[in-house]
Amino acid sequence: MTVSEQSPLIISSDPAVADPLGESQEDADSTLEVELREAEMPISAHGERLDRALSGIVPEFSRTYLQQLIDSGLVRLNGLPVTKASFKVKAGDRVQIELRPTPQSQAFKPEDMVLDVVFEDAHLLVINKPAGLVVHPAPGNWSGTMLNGLLARDDAARFLPRAGIVHRLDKDTSGLMVVAKTRETMDRLVEMIAAREVSRDYLAVGHRAWQGSRQQQVALPIGRDPRNRLRMAVVDLERHSGKTALTDISLLDNQHAHCLVRCKLHTGRTHQIRVHMASLGHPLVSDELYGGEAAAGLSRQALHARRLAFAHPGSAEALAFVAPVPDDLEHAIQALGLSYNGKS
Repeated sequence: MTVSEQSPLIISSDPAVADPLGESQEDADSTLEVELREAEMPISAHGERLDRALSGIVPEFSRTYLQQLIDSGLVRLNGLPVTKASFKVKAGDRVQIELRPTPQSQAFKPEDMVLDVVFEDAHLLVINKPAGLVVHPAPGNWSGTMLNGLLARDDAARFLPRAGIVHRLDKDTSGLMVVAKTRETMDRLVEMIAAREVSRDYLAVGHRAWQGSRQQQVALPIGRDPRNRLRMAVVDLERHSGKTALTDISLLDNQHAHCLVRCKLHTGRTHQIRVHMASLGHPLVSDELYGGEAAAGLSRQALHARRLAFAHPGSAEALAFVAPVPDDLEHAIQALGLSYNGKS
C-alpha cells in the first residue's frame, strides 16, 4: 500500500485496539502500515453511498479497496464504525479512515509452491491441478492459491490479469487447466473458450444407477440459487438471472447404487457439471452442496478434469492432454464396483 506524502504515518500502540483481521494489535506484525485520514463530508456528498463518498475523499485508492476497509470496520462516521458500503452519508459527517493492507489487497503476491506442469512453451502452460488447491484468491482463501504459485514461478505473470488464468476448476475438483503466459495468448484463449473451441472432458461418479439413454445432452440454464446464495441451480431465465449451459453426458459404467460418466463441457458455468448431474437425479458422490453423500472414502466431490484439447493459439498445432485419475478417485471407483479402462 502506498502511503500518501500528505498525511503522517500513524502506528497504533494501544494493544487493546482490536485488529479487524482477527489478531490483537499486540500480536500483529509490527511493520504493518496504518495511515489515518480524517475529513468532513462535503455538501456534494450528501445522500451518497459511503463507498462512493470515500472515493472523493481518497481518490488515489480504488472503490473496491475502500469497500474492503468498510467491511473490516476500518471506517468511522462521527466516531462510530460503519460496516455497510451502502450507508448514506450526510454533509458535515466526520469520517475517519484507517488505511491499512487488507487480506484482499495482499492476495496477489508470489508464493512458492510445486505445480504439476504437464506442458509448457513460450506462450502457455498446462497444469494438472490437485484436489484441494484453490485456483484464485477469494474469501477464506486469500493465499496459497494457484495464482500465488504462478506469480512465484514466473515474474512476467504479474503483468497479466489473474496471472494468465483463463478458466477455473473448483477447489475440490482435480485435473487439467491451461494458463496463458502472454497477453496475446490470454486474449486468444478467452476467445477460443467463448467460441467452444477448447474441448474439456471430465470423469464423474454419480449416485444411483443411470437411467435412460447412455448419452444425454443437458441444456439447462444455471444461475445463483434464489433460496441458497451459496449454491448454483437450474433456473428459469424468465424469473431469475442466469446463463445458458450445455453439457454432454455419456455413461461409462453402471451399478445399482452408482454410475460412472464422462461429461463434456460446451459452456463453462460455475459448478456446471455438479448442477446438471444433480438435476438428473445423480448428484456427485461426496458433493454435499448438491445433495451427494460421502462414499468409498472419498472426501471431495467425484469430479476430475481428465482431458483438455485445443489448437495452439500461436501455431494452430492440435494439442491434447490427458491427466491420470488421482489415487483417491481411482480407489473410490474400484470400491464402488465401477470399471474404467482409461480409454473411454
